[in-house]
Amino acid sequence: MNTDKLSKRLETVAKYIPKNARFADIGSDHAYLPCYTVKRNDVCFAIAGEVVEGPFQSAVKQVKSEGLTSKISVRKGNGLDVIEANEVDCITIAGMGGTLIATILESGKNKLESVQRLVLQPNVSASSIREWLLKNEWALVAEEILEEDGKIYEVLVAEKGDSHSLYETNKTSELLFGPFLMKEKNEAFVKKWTMEKKNWQRILMQLEAAPNSEENSRKRKELHEKIKLVDEVMKQ
Repeated sequence: MNTDKLSKRLETVAKYIPKNARFADIGSDHAYLPCYTVKRNDVCFAIAGEVVEGPFQSAVKQVKSEGLTSKISVRKGNGLDVIEANEVDCITIAGMGGTLIATILESGKNKLESVQRLVLQPNVSASSIREWLLKNEWALVAEEILEEDGKIYEVLVAEKGDSHSLYETNKTSELLFGPFLMKEKNEAFVKKWTMEKKNWQRILMQLEAAPNSEENSRKRKELHEKIKLVDEVMKQ
């Protein structure tokens, strides 16, 4: 992967960044996504945000070597702290856990007033993001699930608005599986949830053999419910 050819995962994120956007890529690592989009003239300005010194320096070096310092600002800081109010209209956060992404959005809510679109790619726990979006009046407008190098990724795209109508059928299932993804049920979706179900069944077997306790009973009930949800979604 480089600034001319992104991974399939980041290409999917890139295609949802609006044309001519001013966007911030949080946790930008080598700033591949900002460099790629600026070089293609897809966006007019980008911020590459990094909290860790090593990746921050890598991003600075990358942007400088590409001659893009006038269009990409590399900044060191935690989450949305790297953004000034009303500075961007799109934010991308990719390659982190869903819980962390939701925490970053919650901590930086005051920076989201001018933002029109969020493009989020959690490695795990996409449901945490869906719950945050729902509570904070951001509407899911698209979702994708894809496999790359043996790993399965979800991409969530949200815009300001009420998304309660997306969760009218079975809110628990739709938050877990994704309202768009569970309708399409592509190959990556089926593979992901088949593997998750097998893992939950393995854990359940261990819990069944464990001593009875209130905690174990709660965990068993939770796993039974999740397995049942997978079965129901796969049958639809």
